Order: sequence, then C-alpha cells, then structure tokens
Amino acid sequence: MDVRVVFCLLLWAVHFFPATPRSALRVVSKESKAGNQQDGCINLIPCEANGAICIQPCSPSFHGETSFVCKDRSWQMFTDDCASLDIQSLFQRISEYPLSSTYGGNVSVAGGHLPFVEEGKPTREKPGDGEKYFGPHHHGSSNCRADFSCIIPDILSSPAIPGNIADIVELLNKISLLLPENVNRGKMQSYSRIANHILNSSVISNWAFVRDRNAGSILLDSVNLFAGKLLLRNGSESIQEHFISTKGYSIHRNTSGKSFDFSMEFNNTGNITGHVVIPEEELLKLPKTSKAISIAFSTLGAILETSHLDPGFVNGMVLSVSLPKELQHIFLTFEKVNKLENFRAQCVGWHSTERRWDNSACTVKLDNISSAVCICKHRHRTFKSFSILMSPTMLRSVVLDYITRVGLGLSILSLVLCLVIETVVWHHVTKTEITYMRHFCLVNIATSLLIADILFILAAVVHNTALNYKLCVAATFFLHFFYLALFFWMFTLGLLILYGLLFIFFKITRSVFIATAFSIGYGCPLVISILTVAITEPKNGYLRSGACWLNWYETKALLAFVVPALTIIVVNVVVVMVVVVKTGRFSVGESCKSQDLSNMIRISKNVALLTPLLGLTWGFGLATIVDSHSLAFHVTFALLNAFQGFFILLFGTLLDRKTREALRMNCLSSKRKCTLAKLQNQSENPGALETVTMTELTSRWDNLSQSLLPLHVTRFAKV
Repeated sequence: MDVRVVFCLLLWAVHFFPATPRSALRVVSKESKAGNQQDGCINLIPCEANGAICIQPCSPSFHGETSFVCKDRSWQMFTDDCASLDIQSLFQRISEYPLSSTYGGNVSVAGGHLPFVEEGKPTREKPGDGEKYFGPHHHGSSNCRADFSCIIPDILSSPAIPGNIADIVELLNKISLLLPENVNRGKMQSYSRIANHILNSSVISNWAFVRDRNAGSILLDSVNLFAGKLLLRNGSESIQEHFISTKGYSIHRNTSGKSFDFSMEFNNTGNITGHVVIPEEELLKLPKTSKAISIAFSTLGAILETSHLDPGFVNGMVLSVSLPKELQHIFLTFEKVNKLENFRAQCVGWHSTERRWDNSACTVKLDNISSAVCICKHRHRTFKSFSILMSPTMLRSVVLDYITRVGLGLSILSLVLCLVIETVVWHHVTKTEITYMRHFCLVNIATSLLIADILFILAAVVHNTALNYKLCVAATFFLHFFYLALFFWMFTLGLLILYGLLFIFFKITRSVFIATAFSIGYGCPLVISILTVAITEPKNGYLRSGACWLNWYETKALLAFVVPALTIIVVNVVVVMVVVVKTGRFSVGESCKSQDLSNMIRISKNVALLTPLLGLTWGFGLATIVDSHSLAFHVTFALLNAFQGFFILLFGTLLDRKTREALRMNCLSSKRKCTLAKLQNQSENPGALETVTMTELTSRWDNLSQSLLPLHVTRFAKV
C-alpha cells in the first residue's frame, strides 16, 4: 500500500473516529472554495479504493482542514472545518468568565456533548480587533454583556461556511448554558440575529459538511434553552428575524386561551405560517401566573436529519414551546410548504435525547391540502419542538379510494344478501346438529364483517372530518373487536370440524354449543380489545398517526390483531389437513354416519376456502406496513379487504349444495302456493274463467293429457 494512503488513513483515524459517518456525499466542483484542496488530493493520492480519506489544510485566510473521501474513483467532500471566527475571543467579550479547561472541555446538551475549542487553536481575527470594542486592557465590558451587540458585526460579516456554522453553534450553546438566567430583549435580539445568520435559506446546503452531525439538534436545544429564560415586559414579548421568531406571553388559569401566530420567510418564493394554541382546559391546571414562550424556525426542519421510521421530509416550520410543567398538551397548525394532494402530513415531535423525529409525540387532528392541525404533548426533557413530515409512503390515491368505496359497497350488499338467504333457508338447512352449528357460525361471521365494514366507513368519515379524537378511539376499538370476532368465529368453525371428526360418540346440546361459541367468538375478541386500549391509550399509543386504526410504529398495538388472526389461520389450515387425512381413512364399516361425514367435508371446504382468503387479505395488510412504499401492496390489500363479504356469500352460501337445494325448494314451494292460490281464486269466482284465453286452456289440457297418458298405457298393458 502507498505510504501516502497509510498516512491519510492514520490522520483520518485520529481526527474523525468520533464523528458520525455521513450517509450522503457531494462531489465538489473545481470552481468551489474547496477546489484547490480537491486538486491537492488528486495530485497526492489516486482515488482507487472507496472509503479512502484525504485531508487538506484550508487556504491561508482560514483555519482548519477539509477532508475528502474516495467514492466511485473521485474525491468528494466529506467535512469542511475551515473557519474564520475565534469563538474563545467572542465569548470572552460577552462573558465575565474567561473560557478555560475549568468546564472540562465539554458541555452536555440533551444527552450528548459538543467539544469546546482547544486552547491551542490559533486566533482567526486580526490583531487589535478586541481593542476596537473594549480598549487595549479591557476584556469584557458590562455594556457588551448587557445585549451581546459587540460581537454581532464580526459574526454577520463572516461567511456562513461549514466551519463558521459549527463555531457559531458552539458559541450559541455556550451562551445558553453558561450565561445568567435573566435574558432581556436586547440579548434575545442579538442571539436571534446570530442564529438567523446560519439559518438563512441560502446556506442550508453548507450544513451537510459540518463535522458534528448533531449540530442542528444542538442549535435547536440551545435556542429553546436560551429563549426559555426570556423576561417578559408588560406581559408579552415579540422578536422577529427572517428565519427565527420568538414570542412570549404571561399566562394564568383565568386566561381564556393563548395563541401564537407566526408568518415567516421560508425562501425567496414566499412565506409560511404557523399557529400554536394552548387550550383553556390546560390553562386551568396552572397554580400561579407563569410564562409561555414559543419559537418558530422556518428553515431548521431542512437541517435536522429526518431519521425516523417512516421516510419523509419536513413540510412546514419547526415550532418550539417553553411551557410550565403543568401544561402537557397543545394544538399546532402548520402551513404546508409543498401542497401536494397525494401526500399526507405526519405530525411529529423532535426527541431531543435521541435526536430524531418521533410521531408518538403528536396525533393528526386535521389534514388537508394546504395545512395540518396537530395535537402534541409537551415534555420538558424530550418533546419541546414539533413539525410535520410529508410522507410519500402514506398514499392518498384516487384509485385506492375508488376501489375501497366500490368494494365496500359490494361487500355490504353481499353480506346483507347472505343473511337474507340464511334466513330464508334456515329451517331447511339446520335439521341436524352439525348443520345447525355450521350455519350459526356462518351467520355470525357475516354479521361481524358487516358491522366491521360499516364501522370502516364511519372511521374514515371521523378521521377525514376530524370530528373528535375520542370518536376515532371508539371507532378503532369496535373495528378491532369485530375484525377479531370474524377470525374467532372462523376458529369456532374449525373447532366444530374437530368436534365432528374426533368426538363421534360425544354429543353436545345446542344451548351448550351456543354458549361456548359466543364465549369464543365474541368473548375472546372483547378481552383482547379492552386490554389493547387500556394498555396503549394512556400513553397516546393506541391510534396510528393519520388514521383511525391501531398503532404500529411506537406501541405495536396492531400486534393485538395480527397475532390472533395469523394464529387462527394457521390452526384452521392444520384442521383442514386433519380432515383430509381423517376422511381418507374412513371405510364403509366404520361407525361414522355418512351424513355427518358429508357435513364435515362441506364445512371443511368452507374453512379451506375462506381461511386462506382472509389470511391473504391481512397478510397484504401487514405488507403495506412493512413496505409502505409499494402501491401494489396497497391496491391488492384494498381489493381483498373490500371483497371479503362477496367471498363469504360465494363460498359460504352460493356454492353450498344444500343451501342451493333449499333455495330451489323454497322457490318451487312459493311458486306452487302462488299457482294454487290463483286456481282457488278462479274456482271461487267462476266469472274469472271467462278471462282465460283459448291458448291457456289448450296448454292446460295438453299438460293434463301428458300427465294422464302413462296411466292409460299402464292399464292397457295389464289388459
């Protein structure tokens, strides 16, 4: 291996081992600031092995170094530490404490740390710059400490390059942690101007090359901490910059309700808005007068890494709140940056400890094409900042909506028809105990799915119109219950098959069967549904974000449906296999009634057909969660789910021979009754015979002759 490669790798190990690996790299053009350094890497080391690191010093006017990584045979920028600011000097101007190793070289922030500037780091300002503000022998004046204004010119005149961004984040972090509690308007204005300099929409791309990948999260925590110390004049305060805005109000239990309205610049094309509301019922929890602070960031969402379970990107401003610990729930309204119809909003909170977006912090109350309303829980240690993500995996397809509506309509119509047919043929098909039990289970399967389909429509209405969170919880509970009941009645059918095959000489009465069937078919689902909502709802983990259905990403509440359903599917498949093996062994001499065996086989056919279809349906439902990008999975699940009722009508009723025979007999009986009634009416009213045409009389005579002809032939033969 080339000595120069070994040298570069050693340097990389020393300088970059603590840093988080970068997931996205950018090729730096020759015209950029880093072009000379890149040329230096090209001349020094040929880019042959992916992952090789090359470190180059900055130009003479900057201090630090730039690192490049070899990827696809070209050197690409990895991190850029080149900077022109001296953070130690700037901090000492506004602080009464000189920075030294007294603080241990690190400052803890939300579970992590940000290293201070090393003492040996050379100054980056021109000699005498400090004298320009303080005089030759003054290191920090009371005037500068009062509003930080003395450091503003140096910072605003510096370019917002990655190295300076990292240093400014470090400076803001030190100010928020080490300076006194009282923050007046002047300090907050200066602090906001400094933060605004590195939040400008034109420099967002430079954050990609900041060495500390948590710099955006540290900036957010620092601003939240510093703004929380803001003193309110006359009960309110408002400080506005282009890309960061801070507002504060005094609040107390008698306040009717407080709201914060923000309208901020997002980019050169226009502004976006945000709205924070503290509900009146929350304010009643306050024991005394307190203050509420809210900070809005229009561009910080693009900086923070969207490292959450369901891929998406921030589609609105980031709204932070600093509230008394008694207040735990707030309403937030976000205007969407990208107003696209086919993408839904996902309300999220920034988990300051884990440094990621977390959708367990919020639920969606209303979502339309232009804005989203969220209900979020405020937690001092974890959730203080909130936003919305635009998730392309949450499909709002016109095709899916059409399939679902048409399919559910057909499913409901099929189930109603199934129940009507069962009512008509009930006395004809329930003459034996086995057939009675079979049709009893089928009726309850159809009833459970019919109610579930109706609730599915109501749940969609409740979610789309945002009527009430409690209504959504109730709809989800009953959906969960009746979908489980569908599977547990299928399980009861499976047990009925085993009973008919394995317990030939053991008979149970109808009352015992009905009690047992209801206990399994409705009792077990009720217990599971109650336990699920009781365990997950207190933690706001019962509902899935953006739908009236069980949560998956945070509490895995959906497992309370998936596990029982899949278990029943496996059990019923085993039962069908037992039937196949068992019926193959029956012989004529065995003590098994042929009629009972025929009934068992019929029931087994129903189970064998319906169980895979129901299992396949919810198998694709689980697939839409595992791979939520796949439109094919969504369409297949929508089709199978919508046509479950038709499957039950087809395989459970129409394809059953006994049911068809009963229907035919019932139709013939009805026709015979109609004919007899007509003839009786004609005999009682002789005048009615006059209305009978010659054709009808001829036809009736022919039918009578044909019916009497065999009798005459027989008599003639005897003679």
